Amino acid sequence: MAWKSRTRSLQVFDTELSADTVEWCPIPQWHNILACGTYQLQKGPDAGPEDAATRIGRLYLFKFRQQGPMCPPLSELQRIDTPAILDIKWCHVPVSERPLLGMATASGELQLHRLIDSQEGRCALQTVTSLGLGPDKLALSLDWSTGRGNSSDVHVVSSDSAGCVNVLSLGENSLTAVSQWKAHDFEAWISAFSYWDTQLVYSGGDDCKLKGWDLRMGPSSPTFTSRRHSMGVCSVHSSPHRERILATGSYDEQVLLWDERNMRQPLSESALGGGVWRLKWHPTHEHLLLAACMHNDFHILHCQQALEGSGGACSVLASYILHNSLAYGADWSQLSLEEPPPCSPLEATEPRQSQTESRTGGHLRIQYESPTASFDTSLEDDTGRYIPESLSPSASSVAGPPACPNPAVDSPAVSCLMASCSFYDHMLHVWRWDWTPQEAGCTGTAQGEGERRAVGEGDGGQAGAPAKYAKCTTHRE
Repeated sequence: MAWKSRTRSLQVFDTELSADTVEWCPIPQWHNILACGTYQLQKGPDAGPEDAATRIGRLYLFKFRQQGPMCPPLSELQRIDTPAILDIKWCHVPVSERPLLGMATASGELQLHRLIDSQEGRCALQTVTSLGLGPDKLALSLDWSTGRGNSSDVHVVSSDSAGCVNVLSLGENSLTAVSQWKAHDFEAWISAFSYWDTQLVYSGGDDCKLKGWDLRMGPSSPTFTSRRHSMGVCSVHSSPHRERILATGSYDEQVLLWDERNMRQPLSESALGGGVWRLKWHPTHEHLLLAACMHNDFHILHCQQALEGSGGACSVLASYILHNSLAYGADWSQLSLEEPPPCSPLEATEPRQSQTESRTGGHLRIQYESPTASFDTSLEDDTGRYIPESLSPSASSVAGPPACPNPAVDSPAVSCLMASCSFYDHMLHVWRWDWTPQEAGCTGTAQGEGERRAVGEGDGGQAGAPAKYAKCTTHRE
Protein backbone atom coordinates (compact mmCIF):
# COMPACT_ATOMS: atom_id res chain seq x y z
CA MET A 1 0.00 0.00 0.00
CA ALA A 2 1.26 3.47 -0.86
CA TRP A 3 1.32 6.06 1.88
CA LYS A 4 1.21 9.86 1.72
CA SER A 5 3.28 12.01 4.05
CA ARG A 6 2.35 15.62 4.75
CA THR A 7 3.68 18.31 7.10
CA ARG A 8 1.83 21.46 8.05
CA SER A 9 3.03 24.41 10.12
CA LEU A 10 0.74 25.44 12.97
CA GLN A 11 2.56 28.23 14.78
CA VAL A 12 5.88 30.02 15.12
CA PHE A 13 7.16 31.72 18.28
CA ASP A 14 10.09 34.12 18.60
CA THR A 15 12.17 33.06 21.62
CA GLU A 16 14.28 36.26 21.42
CA LEU A 17 17.40 34.35 22.53
CA SER A 18 18.89 31.60 20.37
CA ALA A 19 16.78 28.45 20.72
CA ASP A 20 18.50 25.08 20.92
CA THR A 21 16.38 22.55 22.81
CA VAL A 22 12.70 21.66 23.05
CA GLU A 23 10.76 18.89 24.83
CA TRP A 24 7.11 17.85 25.12
CA CYS A 25 6.06 16.47 28.50
CA PRO A 26 5.76 12.65 28.31
CA ILE A 27 3.39 12.29 31.30
CA PRO A 28 -0.17 11.50 30.04
CA GLN A 29 -2.05 14.22 31.90
CA TRP A 30 0.43 16.84 30.66
CA HIS A 31 1.08 15.79 27.05
CA ASN A 32 0.08 19.29 25.93
CA ILE A 33 2.90 20.96 27.91
CA LEU A 34 5.99 22.06 26.00
CA ALA A 35 9.32 23.39 27.31
CA CYS A 36 11.94 25.24 25.26
CA GLY A 37 15.46 26.29 26.27
CA THR A 38 17.66 29.05 24.85
CA TYR A 39 21.36 29.93 24.77
CA GLN A 40 22.88 33.34 24.15
CA LEU A 41 26.50 34.49 24.39
CA GLN A 42 26.79 38.10 25.50
CA LYS A 43 30.01 40.12 25.61
CA GLY A 44 30.89 43.45 27.14
CA PRO A 45 31.34 46.34 24.67
CA ASP A 46 35.09 46.64 25.32
CA ALA A 47 35.83 43.02 26.12
CA GLY A 48 38.16 40.75 24.20
CA PRO A 49 37.02 37.48 22.62
CA GLU A 50 36.83 35.62 25.94
CA ASP A 51 36.66 38.46 28.47
CA ALA A 52 33.52 39.39 30.34
CA ALA A 53 31.56 36.86 28.32
CA THR A 54 28.32 35.76 29.89
CA ARG A 55 26.10 32.99 28.68
CA ILE A 56 22.48 33.69 29.40
CA GLY A 57 19.36 31.66 28.73
CA ARG A 58 15.65 31.50 29.20
CA LEU A 59 13.35 28.58 29.88
CA TYR A 60 9.90 28.82 28.27
CA LEU A 61 6.83 26.84 29.25
CA PHE A 62 3.88 26.53 26.86
CA LYS A 63 0.49 24.86 26.67
CA PHE A 64 -0.91 23.53 23.40
CA ARG A 65 -4.65 23.57 22.78
CA GLN A 66 -6.53 23.58 19.49
CA GLN A 67 -9.22 26.20 20.07
CA GLY A 68 -10.35 26.76 16.51
CA PRO A 69 -8.95 28.11 13.25
CA MET A 70 -8.66 31.71 14.47
CA CYS A 71 -6.70 31.05 17.67
CA PRO A 72 -3.00 30.16 17.81
CA PRO A 73 -2.83 26.79 19.59
CA LEU A 74 0.30 27.55 21.64
CA SER A 75 0.03 29.82 24.67
CA GLU A 76 2.93 30.89 26.86
CA LEU A 77 2.56 29.95 30.52
CA GLN A 78 5.90 31.01 31.97
CA ARG A 79 9.41 32.23 31.19
CA ILE A 80 12.36 31.90 33.57
CA ASP A 81 15.70 33.65 33.07
CA THR A 82 18.51 31.17 33.66
CA PRO A 83 22.11 30.50 32.73
CA ALA A 84 22.37 29.46 29.08
CA ILE A 85 20.59 26.15 28.48
CA LEU A 86 22.20 23.40 26.40
CA ASP A 87 19.74 20.54 26.98
CA ILE A 88 16.42 19.84 28.68
CA LYS A 89 14.71 16.50 29.30
CA TRP A 90 11.53 15.57 31.13
CA CYS A 91 11.72 12.54 33.39
CA HIS A 92 9.61 9.87 31.66
CA VAL A 93 7.67 9.06 34.86
CA PRO A 94 6.09 11.30 37.52
CA VAL A 95 8.23 12.11 40.55
CA SER A 96 6.17 12.76 43.69
CA GLU A 97 3.16 12.54 41.34
CA ARG A 98 4.33 15.51 39.28
CA PRO A 99 6.35 15.93 36.05
CA LEU A 100 10.02 16.78 36.58
CA LEU A 101 12.17 18.66 34.06
CA GLY A 102 15.96 18.39 34.03
CA MET A 103 18.12 21.14 32.56
CA ALA A 104 21.84 21.23 31.62
CA THR A 105 23.29 24.74 31.82
CA ALA A 106 26.38 26.68 30.78
CA SER A 107 27.11 27.37 34.46
CA GLY A 108 27.96 23.68 34.81
CA GLU A 109 24.80 22.90 36.76
CA LEU A 110 22.06 20.37 36.42
CA GLN A 111 18.80 21.96 37.51
CA LEU A 112 15.52 20.22 38.30
CA HIS A 113 12.15 21.94 37.96
CA ARG A 114 8.82 20.49 39.04
CA LEU A 115 5.59 21.23 37.16
CA ILE A 116 2.99 22.50 39.62
CA ASP A 117 -0.40 24.22 39.55
CA SER A 118 0.07 27.94 40.13
CA GLN A 119 -2.22 30.20 42.11
CA GLU A 120 -3.65 31.48 38.86
CA GLY A 121 -4.83 27.96 38.04
CA ARG A 122 -2.19 27.44 35.37
CA CYS A 123 0.80 25.12 35.21
CA ALA A 124 4.17 26.54 36.22
CA LEU A 125 7.68 25.29 36.83
CA GLN A 126 9.12 25.45 40.34
CA THR A 127 12.83 24.98 41.01
CA VAL A 128 13.50 21.86 43.07
CA THR A 129 17.29 21.57 43.27
CA SER A 130 20.54 22.01 41.37
CA LEU A 131 23.97 20.41 41.44
CA GLY A 132 27.23 21.64 39.93
CA LEU A 133 29.37 19.31 37.86
CA GLY A 134 32.57 21.18 38.60
CA PRO A 135 34.25 24.56 38.05
CA ASP A 136 34.78 25.99 34.57
CA LYS A 137 32.51 23.44 32.92
CA LEU A 138 29.45 23.62 30.71
CA ALA A 139 26.87 20.88 31.20
CA LEU A 140 26.17 19.78 27.63
CA SER A 141 23.54 17.04 27.82
CA LEU A 142 21.44 14.92 30.14
CA ASP A 143 19.31 11.78 30.02
CA TRP A 144 17.04 9.99 32.46
CA SER A 145 17.20 6.27 33.20
CA THR A 146 13.39 6.10 32.95
CA GLY A 147 12.99 5.71 29.17
CA ARG A 148 10.91 2.53 29.49
CA GLY A 149 8.81 3.77 32.39
CA ASN A 150 11.12 2.58 35.17
CA SER A 151 10.04 4.48 38.27
CA SER A 152 12.40 3.05 40.88
CA ASP A 153 16.02 4.02 41.46
CA VAL A 154 15.91 7.00 39.09
CA HIS A 155 19.26 8.25 37.78
CA VAL A 156 20.48 11.05 35.55
CA VAL A 157 23.52 10.99 33.28
CA SER A 158 25.14 14.17 32.03
CA SER A 159 28.15 15.07 29.89
CA ASP A 160 30.23 18.24 30.06
CA SER A 161 32.70 20.44 28.20
CA ALA A 162 35.69 18.88 29.98
CA GLY A 163 34.94 15.52 28.36
CA CYS A 164 33.53 14.01 31.54
CA VAL A 165 30.46 11.83 32.07
CA ASN A 166 28.54 12.30 35.33
CA VAL A 167 26.03 9.89 36.86
CA LEU A 168 23.69 11.21 39.55
CA SER A 169 21.01 9.67 41.73
CA LEU A 170 17.65 11.32 42.28
CA GLY A 171 16.46 11.63 45.87
CA GLU A 172 13.20 13.05 47.15
CA ASN A 173 14.21 16.63 46.42
CA SER A 174 17.89 16.34 45.60
CA LEU A 175 20.55 15.12 43.21
CA THR A 176 23.52 13.16 44.52
CA ALA A 177 26.68 12.56 42.51
CA VAL A 178 27.37 8.84 42.10
CA SER A 179 30.38 8.89 39.78
CA GLN A 180 32.28 11.15 37.41
CA TRP A 181 35.04 10.18 35.00
CA LYS A 182 37.02 11.48 32.06
CA ALA A 183 35.43 9.87 29.01
CA HIS A 184 36.62 11.95 26.02
CA ASP A 185 39.61 14.05 25.04
CA PHE A 186 37.48 17.06 24.14
CA GLU A 187 33.86 18.09 24.71
CA ALA A 188 31.55 15.18 25.53
CA TRP A 189 28.58 16.40 23.50
CA ILE A 190 26.17 13.66 24.49
CA SER A 191 25.49 11.00 27.11
CA ALA A 192 22.59 8.55 27.35
CA PHE A 193 21.33 5.46 29.16
CA SER A 194 20.51 2.14 27.64
CA TYR A 195 16.84 2.06 28.59
CA TRP A 196 16.88 -1.75 28.72
CA ASP A 197 19.80 -2.01 31.11
CA THR A 198 20.31 1.25 32.97
CA GLN A 199 23.70 0.11 34.23
CA LEU A 200 24.88 0.75 30.67
CA VAL A 201 25.74 4.30 29.59
CA TYR A 202 26.82 5.69 26.23
CA SER A 203 28.76 8.83 25.46
CA GLY A 204 29.90 10.68 22.36
CA GLY A 205 32.53 13.38 22.07
CA ASP A 206 34.36 15.84 19.89
CA ASP A 207 37.18 13.30 19.65
CA CYS A 208 34.95 11.44 17.12
CA LYS A 209 34.49 8.50 19.50
CA LEU A 210 31.35 6.69 20.63
CA LYS A 211 31.89 4.81 23.88
CA GLY A 212 29.98 2.42 26.11
CA TRP A 213 30.31 2.15 29.88
CA ASP A 214 29.12 -0.45 32.40
CA LEU A 215 28.53 1.19 35.78
CA ARG A 216 28.93 -2.17 37.52
CA MET A 217 32.49 -2.46 36.24
CA GLY A 218 33.46 1.13 37.01
CA PRO A 219 34.71 3.77 34.60
CA SER A 220 38.33 2.61 34.38
CA SER A 221 37.81 1.48 30.78
CA PRO A 222 34.90 1.53 28.32
CA THR A 223 33.11 -1.64 27.25
CA PHE A 224 33.69 -0.52 23.65
CA THR A 225 35.10 2.40 21.69
CA SER A 226 33.80 3.02 18.18
CA ARG A 227 35.47 5.31 15.67
CA ARG A 228 32.87 4.60 13.01
CA HIS A 229 31.80 8.26 12.97
CA SER A 230 34.41 10.42 11.26
CA MET A 231 33.60 13.61 13.21
CA GLY A 232 32.28 14.58 16.64
CA VAL A 233 29.43 12.43 17.99
CA CYS A 234 26.52 14.71 18.94
CA SER A 235 23.53 12.48 19.59
CA VAL A 236 22.78 9.07 21.12
CA HIS A 237 19.31 7.69 21.81
CA SER A 238 18.41 4.21 23.01
CA SER A 239 15.22 2.76 21.54
CA PRO A 240 12.48 2.42 24.18
CA HIS A 241 10.74 -0.21 21.98
CA ARG A 242 13.40 -2.64 20.79
CA GLU A 243 16.05 -4.05 23.10
CA ARG A 244 19.70 -3.33 22.20
CA ILE A 245 18.85 -0.85 19.41
CA LEU A 246 20.76 2.43 19.48
CA ALA A 247 20.72 5.47 17.17
CA THR A 248 23.69 7.83 16.92
CA GLY A 249 24.29 11.07 15.02
CA SER A 250 27.39 13.12 14.27
CA TYR A 251 28.81 16.24 12.68
CA ASP A 252 29.75 13.87 9.83
CA GLU A 253 26.08 14.10 8.73
CA GLN A 254 25.41 10.37 9.28
CA VAL A 255 22.77 8.59 11.33
CA LEU A 256 23.92 5.13 12.40
CA LEU A 257 21.69 2.40 13.83
CA TRP A 258 23.37 -0.16 16.06
CA ASP A 259 22.69 -3.49 17.72
CA GLU A 260 24.39 -3.28 21.12
CA ARG A 261 25.62 -6.85 20.70
CA ASN A 262 27.85 -5.82 17.78
CA MET A 263 29.30 -2.33 18.05
CA ARG A 264 31.94 -2.96 15.42
CA GLN A 265 29.56 -2.53 12.51
CA PRO A 266 26.29 -0.53 12.43
CA LEU A 267 23.05 -2.02 11.18
CA SER A 268 22.60 0.88 8.78
CA GLU A 269 24.02 4.23 7.77
CA SER A 270 21.91 7.14 6.52
CA ALA A 271 23.41 10.34 5.11
CA LEU A 272 21.21 13.33 5.94
CA GLY A 273 23.28 16.19 4.56
CA GLY A 274 23.72 18.09 7.81
CA GLY A 275 25.35 17.56 11.18
CA VAL A 276 22.96 15.43 13.24
CA TRP A 277 22.62 17.29 16.52
CA ARG A 278 19.64 15.44 18.03
CA LEU A 279 17.84 12.13 17.44
CA LYS A 280 14.52 11.12 19.02
CA TRP A 281 12.74 7.79 18.64
CA HIS A 282 8.97 8.12 18.39
CA PRO A 283 7.37 7.43 21.80
CA THR A 284 4.97 4.75 20.45
CA HIS A 285 5.87 3.86 16.82
CA GLU A 286 9.06 1.84 17.00
CA HIS A 287 10.29 2.45 13.44
CA LEU A 288 10.08 6.25 13.37
CA LEU A 289 13.10 8.40 14.18
CA LEU A 290 13.24 12.22 14.25
CA ALA A 291 16.51 13.96 13.34
CA ALA A 292 17.55 17.60 13.82
CA CYS A 293 20.22 18.13 11.15
CA MET A 294 21.73 21.56 11.82
CA HIS A 295 22.42 22.87 8.28
CA ASN A 296 19.84 20.60 6.66
CA ASP A 297 16.52 20.96 8.50
CA PHE A 298 14.46 18.32 10.33
CA HIS A 299 13.68 14.85 9.00
CA ILE A 300 11.47 11.89 9.95
CA LEU A 301 13.12 8.56 9.16
CA HIS A 302 11.47 5.18 8.63
CA CYS A 303 13.80 2.54 10.05
CA GLN A 304 11.87 -0.73 9.73
CA GLN A 305 13.87 -2.31 6.92
CA ALA A 306 17.17 -1.25 8.47
CA LEU A 307 16.20 -2.76 11.82
CA GLU A 308 15.17 -5.99 10.12
CA GLY A 309 18.63 -6.45 8.70
CA SER A 310 18.44 -5.08 5.17
CA GLY A 311 21.56 -3.01 5.75
CA GLY A 312 20.24 -0.16 3.65
CA ALA A 313 19.77 3.46 4.61
CA CYS A 314 16.60 4.57 6.38
CA SER A 315 14.10 6.27 4.09
CA VAL A 316 13.04 9.87 4.76
CA LEU A 317 9.26 10.06 5.19
CA ALA A 318 9.00 13.80 5.72
CA SER A 319 11.14 16.91 6.04
CA TYR A 320 10.31 20.15 7.82
CA ILE A 321 12.26 22.90 6.06
CA LEU A 322 10.75 26.20 7.18
CA HIS A 323 13.44 27.11 9.71
CA ASN A 324 15.99 29.65 8.52
CA SER A 325 18.89 28.74 10.78
CA LEU A 326 20.70 25.87 12.52
CA ALA A 327 18.26 23.04 13.29
CA TYR A 328 18.96 22.01 16.87
CA GLY A 329 15.96 21.03 18.99
CA ALA A 330 13.13 18.70 17.98
CA ASP A 331 10.63 16.44 19.72
CA TRP A 332 7.46 14.39 19.26
CA SER A 333 4.36 15.10 21.31
CA GLN A 334 2.20 12.23 22.53
CA LEU A 335 -0.89 14.41 22.38
CA SER A 336 -3.66 12.78 20.37
CA LEU A 337 -4.48 14.55 17.11
CA GLU A 338 -7.79 13.20 15.94
CA GLU A 339 -9.12 16.44 14.51
CA PRO A 340 -8.18 17.61 10.98
CA PRO A 341 -5.33 20.10 10.70
CA PRO A 342 -6.45 23.61 11.71
CA CYS A 343 -6.69 26.20 8.97
CA SER A 344 -4.33 29.14 9.11
CA PRO A 345 -5.98 32.33 10.45
CA LEU A 346 -3.77 34.37 8.14
CA GLU A 347 -4.98 33.32 4.71
CA ALA A 348 -6.67 36.67 4.13
CA THR A 349 -3.82 38.85 5.44
CA GLU A 350 -1.06 40.48 3.49
CA PRO A 351 2.31 38.81 4.04
CA ARG A 352 5.01 40.55 5.97
CA GLN A 353 7.66 38.27 4.60
CA SER A 354 7.88 36.75 1.13
CA GLN A 355 10.60 34.46 -0.10
CA THR A 356 10.96 32.54 -3.34
CA GLU A 357 12.51 29.34 -4.54
CA SER A 358 13.00 29.12 -8.28
CA ARG A 359 13.18 25.34 -8.32
CA THR A 360 9.50 25.03 -7.36
CA GLY A 361 8.15 26.78 -10.43
CA GLY A 362 6.37 29.28 -8.21
CA HIS A 363 6.86 31.63 -5.28
CA LEU A 364 6.81 30.37 -1.71
CA ARG A 365 4.98 32.80 0.55
CA ILE A 366 5.35 32.52 4.32
CA GLN A 367 2.65 34.51 6.03
CA TYR A 368 3.34 36.06 9.45
CA GLU A 369 1.15 38.25 11.61
CA SER A 370 3.32 38.57 14.70
CA PRO A 371 6.22 36.65 16.26
CA THR A 372 3.78 34.46 18.19
CA ALA A 373 1.08 34.08 15.54
CA SER A 374 0.22 31.06 13.50
CA PHE A 375 1.53 31.06 9.97
CA ASP A 376 1.00 29.18 6.77
CA THR A 377 2.77 28.63 3.48
CA SER A 378 1.34 28.82 0.02
CA LEU A 379 2.65 28.60 -3.51
CA GLU A 380 1.89 31.33 -6.03
CA ASP A 381 2.58 31.82 -9.71
CA ASP A 382 4.29 34.90 -11.16
CA THR A 383 1.06 36.92 -11.08
CA GLY A 384 0.41 36.17 -7.42
CA ARG A 385 -2.35 33.62 -7.99
CA TYR A 386 -2.53 30.73 -5.53
CA ILE A 387 -1.40 27.32 -6.81
CA PRO A 388 -3.43 24.56 -5.07
CA GLU A 389 -1.38 21.94 -3.25
CA SER A 390 -2.80 19.19 -5.44
CA LEU A 391 -1.41 20.90 -8.55
CA SER A 392 1.83 22.18 -7.10
CA PRO A 393 5.05 20.41 -8.13
CA SER A 394 6.33 21.07 -4.61
CA ALA A 395 3.36 20.04 -2.49
CA SER A 396 4.37 19.17 1.06
CA SER A 397 3.45 15.52 0.69
CA VAL A 398 5.62 12.64 -0.34
CA ALA A 399 4.98 9.02 -1.13
CA GLY A 400 6.21 6.85 1.72
CA PRO A 401 7.46 3.26 1.67
CA PRO A 402 4.87 0.53 1.24
CA ALA A 403 5.29 -0.75 4.80
CA CYS A 404 2.60 0.08 7.33
CA PRO A 405 3.41 2.74 9.97
CA ASN A 406 3.50 0.12 12.68
CA PRO A 407 2.80 -3.50 11.73
CA ALA A 408 2.03 -4.31 15.35
CA VAL A 409 -0.93 -1.95 15.34
CA ASP A 410 -3.78 -2.03 12.82
CA SER A 411 -3.86 1.74 12.39
CA PRO A 412 -5.08 3.46 9.23
CA ALA A 413 -2.89 6.54 9.68
CA VAL A 414 -0.32 8.28 11.83
CA SER A 415 -0.77 11.89 12.96
CA CYS A 416 1.85 13.56 15.12
CA LEU A 417 2.30 16.93 16.76
CA MET A 418 5.88 18.15 16.57
CA ALA A 419 8.03 20.97 17.90
CA SER A 420 11.37 22.18 16.58
CA CYS A 421 13.63 25.15 17.21
CA SER A 422 16.50 26.86 15.43
CA PHE A 423 19.44 28.83 16.72
CA TYR A 424 20.37 32.15 15.12
CA ASP A 425 16.83 33.11 14.07
CA HIS A 426 15.65 32.22 17.61
CA MET A 427 12.46 30.53 16.43
CA LEU A 428 10.26 27.80 17.88
CA HIS A 429 7.95 26.07 15.40
CA VAL A 430 5.00 23.81 16.19
CA TRP A 431 3.87 21.64 13.29
CA ARG A 432 1.85 18.60 12.39
CA TRP A 433 2.82 15.51 10.41
CA ASP A 434 0.23 13.18 8.87
CA TRP A 435 1.06 9.85 7.27
CA THR A 436 -1.99 8.36 5.60
CA PRO A 437 -2.84 5.69 3.02
CA GLN A 438 -2.72 7.05 -0.51
CA GLU A 439 -6.17 7.31 -2.05
CA ALA A 440 -6.86 5.16 -5.08
CA GLY A 441 -5.97 6.89 -8.31
CA CYS A 442 -3.67 9.42 -6.63
CA THR A 443 0.09 9.48 -6.56
CA GLY A 444 2.36 11.13 -4.04
CA THR A 445 4.54 13.96 -5.20
CA ALA A 446 8.21 13.47 -4.60
CA GLN A 447 9.74 16.29 -2.66
CA GLY A 448 13.20 17.00 -4.03
CA GLU A 449 16.05 18.38 -2.03
CA GLY A 450 15.58 22.07 -1.40
CA GLU A 451 11.96 22.26 -2.54
CA ARG A 452 9.81 24.73 -0.61
CA ARG A 453 12.88 25.87 1.29
CA ALA A 454 12.62 29.33 2.81
CA VAL A 455 15.84 30.89 1.54
CA GLY A 456 17.99 33.29 3.54
CA GLU A 457 19.49 31.18 6.27
CA GLY A 458 19.87 33.88 8.89
CA ASP A 459 23.10 32.32 10.13
CA GLY A 460 25.64 34.53 8.48
CA GLY A 461 25.39 32.88 5.09
CA GLN A 462 26.50 29.49 6.37
CA ALA A 463 23.67 27.56 4.73
CA GLY A 464 25.03 24.41 3.21
CA ALA A 465 28.43 24.81 4.89
CA PRO A 466 30.13 21.62 6.07
CA ALA A 467 28.76 20.50 9.41
CA LYS A 468 32.23 20.51 10.96
CA TYR A 469 32.09 24.31 11.06
CA ALA A 470 28.82 24.36 12.99
CA LYS A 471 30.38 23.31 16.27
CA CYS A 472 32.62 26.38 16.21
CA THR A 473 29.63 28.71 16.09
CA THR A 474 27.48 27.15 18.79
CA HIS A 475 28.31 26.17 22.36
CA ARG A 476 32.09 26.23 22.26
CA GLU A 477 32.16 30.03 22.34
